[in-house]
Amino acid sequence: MQQQTAYETPYLEAFDAFQGGHASGDPAFIQAHRREAIERFGAQGFPTARRGNEAWKYTDVGPLARIPFQLPDPSRGALVKQGQLKTASFGSGEWPKLVFVDGTYSEELSNLPRSRNGVTICNLAEAMTRRPEVVEQHLGRLASQEENGFTALNAAFVHDGAFVHVSKDYAAEHPVLIINLSSGKHPDSVSHPRALIVAEEGAGATVVEMHASLKGSRYFTNAVTEVVVTPGATVRHYRVQRQSPHAYHIATIKAEVGRDATFDSAAVDMGASLARNNLGVTMAGEEGHAALNGLYLVGDAQHVDNEVVIDHAAPNTSSRELYKGILDGKSRSVFHGSIIVRKDAQKVNASQADKNLLLSEQAEADTKPAFWIYADDVKCGHGAANGQLDENALFYLQARGIDRASARTMLVRAFAREIVQLIDLAPLRDYVDRQVIKVIPQLQSGAA
Repeated sequence: MQQQTAYETPYLEAFDAFQGGHASGDPAFIQAHRREAIERFGAQGFPTARRGNEAWKYTDVGPLARIPFQLPDPSRGALVKQGQLKTASFGSGEWPKLVFVDGTYSEELSNLPRSRNGVTICNLAEAMTRRPEVVEQHLGRLASQEENGFTALNAAFVHDGAFVHVSKDYAAEHPVLIINLSSGKHPDSVSHPRALIVAEEGAGATVVEMHASLKGSRYFTNAVTEVVVTPGATVRHYRVQRQSPHAYHIATIKAEVGRDATFDSAAVDMGASLARNNLGVTMAGEEGHAALNGLYLVGDAQHVDNEVVIDHAAPNTSSRELYKGILDGKSRSVFHGSIIVRKDAQKVNASQADKNLLLSEQAEADTKPAFWIYADDVKCGHGAANGQLDENALFYLQARGIDRASARTMLVRAFAREIVQLIDLAPLRDYVDRQVIKVIPQLQSGAA
């Protein structure tokens, strides 16, 4: 446990005003949950110390911790118009859409269908009234306050958030879009996005989380998502992070996969000065399957860290993990992938790979695979590779009249496309492909 420092003081002071303010009407179990979380955060603090924080060894959160980020005043609001959502939105207007601006739910910008028996999509604050039994059962169960200070801090300020519940044997008709938008109108602000996604037995759902900004300001996003995939259910969860290049982004995603269930995940990171993603998946039932894909594009002095843990707690489960990174300038990436196979989890099939394309001699990619195998009848493998653009391929394209910058873009896009093509949702796949094309020219090293 880490000793509290002055870094935590602004958040501890803000808690009383938050708990006694607009969140004071929340159910007793939520208020108790928050009080426990703030105490935990006060005891843990941020993982800034070298000792006792091995999981954060390659990512220095000191610069983030030293800034006294503040919660925006929800009564002031942020004047964001529907048209400003275009850069963070895609797909059909029929899709359910939950929009949060600087951490506060915007009913005006959201688009929610009429209530149906099979699916509940609403603000988490509303879900506390409409489906309190589901919220109380699952909120905080997978994303434990004890894991780290960031998760505890999110739990301490949980109020607004996204809630998606799909009933037994029901398949959600449309994908659900969750937009977390930073307006840039509140300097040095902090938001704590929260999402709870529950697919009951035999249900199906596709959920897209988008983190974006309207201005290139400095702010801190501390997001937590929990995904419960019960037996026979299928959840496809996509996350796209396009935040300000001056922002700090910490995301924790925890999923539990039951018997005969499937969890597909794709994460795309293109923004933030510092981005850290904690993805943890527990394979809790036999014949469960998880596919985890990731793509990150960073330049200048950006830093992105993916901590991915797959815990095979049940036998006859499988997982596939593929992450790819494109780095330029003085950027740095960290990939720490851990696969755990429990003692009685025989017949597990798990694979893991991380591949990086370095466009600059100063870019750095660190890959640290780890396997903790306690069963003897398993099939597990991993691979890692770092490389540069093939000069022969560049020459080949240039010899056919393609200028070097365009040839470079073609090759980089082809490297990214392996992940993009794994996105099953066509409108999102096209959106990500367009964003990749826009980002590549900004990675300027060697473009001349």
